[in-house]
Amino acid sequence: MLYALCFLEESIMGEIKSTLELAMERTKKFALSDKDKEEIKQKEVLQKTGSLFHRYGDGHLSLNEVLKQIEKMEEKTATTVRQSLLSQWIDALSLNDGHERTFKGMESLKRQSLDEVRKKFQHLLSQYQAEKEKVKEKMRIQLAEALKEKGIYGSAVEPNFEKSDLWKKENEKLDHSYREKLEEIKEELRAL
Repeated sequence: MLYALCFLEESIMGEIKSTLELAMERTKKFALSDKDKEEIKQKEVLQKTGSLFHRYGDGHLSLNEVLKQIEKMEEKTATTVRQSLLSQWIDALSLNDGHERTFKGMESLKRQSLDEVRKKFQHLLSQYQAEKEKVKEKMRIQLAEALKEKGIYGSAVEPNFEKSDLWKKENEKLDHSYREKLEEIKEELRAL
């Protein structure tokens, strides 16, 4: 009985080995073309860039670490990663998120100061925030008056204007007008 089990085990292992060997032989016939290899390499570069972008943006990776990782790459890959990372940072620049880390990263990869563009961006950002506050105050007053007409008023009443359709419409209009100006700044960054 023990002999039969050992024989059965060897037979199963033989089949597994044979299947594995067959698979290996079949894959030897298929060689990757240069185009396929280049596509795989490009995907790897995009993954590396995406990882650096997110880890730096989330504060999990310092700018020095980003630069060290790029320096470890072969020259062609490093150039591609720099260009892609710059492009992603420029695209991610918005009027809602923190931007100082992004500008520092871009300056480091471009190896030049971006003070003039940064000042334009800061000015645009402060204009946007000031105008947004004006629109918010206007919405608060309008909603408070609408509630007062319905008999709801007092010092404890705080209108939740951010859920109103009117706020959404006004906010979209404001965002659209500033988005064009932001795109001009992004184009300036791309041209440097």
